[in-house]
Amino acid sequence: MRTATDRASTVTVAAIQGSVPRLGLDFNAQRKAVLDNHVARTLVLAEDVTAGRAPAPDVVIWPENASDIDPLRNADAARDISAASAAIDAPILVGAVLVNDDRTTTNSVIVWDAQTGPGERHDKKIIQPFGEYLPWRSFFRLFSEYADRAGHFVPGDGDGMVTAGGIDIGVATCYEVAFDRAFRDSIDAGAQLLAVPTNNATFGDTEMTYQQLAMSRVRAVEHGRAVIVAATSGVSAIVDPAGRVQQSTPLFVPDALVAQVPVRADVTLASRLGVAPELVLCAAAVAAAGFVLVRGRREKAGAAARTSTGAAGAPAGGRFDKEDL
Repeated sequence: MRTATDRASTVTVAAIQGSVPRLGLDFNAQRKAVLDNHVARTLVLAEDVTAGRAPAPDVVIWPENASDIDPLRNADAARDISAASAAIDAPILVGAVLVNDDRTTTNSVIVWDAQTGPGERHDKKIIQPFGEYLPWRSFFRLFSEYADRAGHFVPGDGDGMVTAGGIDIGVATCYEVAFDRAFRDSIDAGAQLLAVPTNNATFGDTEMTYQQLAMSRVRAVEHGRAVIVAATSGVSAIVDPAGRVQQSTPLFVPDALVAQVPVRADVTLASRLGVAPELVLCAAAVAAAGFVLVRGRREKAGAAARTSTGAAGAPAGGRFDKEDL
């Protein structure tokens, strides 16, 4: 387990919402425009910090898919991200799509510092079928051309924690937050703060955005950590450890949130127990169902035996002669 860095009890974080040129599955058709939007909104925040209109953040969080141009392979993308980090004078957690040597991809969050470049990263571990990858692609291609629109993402590994600006941050990308295990490893590793970078442009104007935010609020309470939600098109939010939304953005507009949030090293009972209560409840449910089933069978067997005994003791036709007494 990595030891959490000794810091003050609060840090200042920023969540950038650059927005996208279009919604739906074609949100990334203009990948450079999406990256430019997030760079531009970060530069606006840097101007506000310089002018004293906003506090200087210790770390900045960009959404999932903020750079679908692989910044480890594309010098222009790397230069733009470094310029944004230099302007805001803080490391940025950059949501990026990275291309592997075998042409598969990873949905990654990279710690990017203007001075040192790319550092630690979280590769999304819980990838979504029929979206980020398609099982039996050749089979489904027989029925729909949409089969080839699914991604070729592969899952990552690791504990889901990255360190940026001396802050240990647990990362769950997009709907990883729906899974109990997503933050558990990072909390065990010492995460002091939680981040949910997400691309909600694919959800359009639906309730899925708000559903995901509700999940982030649950995770805040479960682990006793502040949660920073950074979304491409909204809703971005600052959630306190009690699950309350302290700040949020509207949908489909560029925006930025800056807030002072607590960093914690203590572990809640829910984090400590992990999956144990679920296993106990499942075992209890199975045991209860088994008990009811066995008891029901015994009662049926007893009733059948009593019926058989009563029938054997009665004379044919149900008449009693003197000899029967």
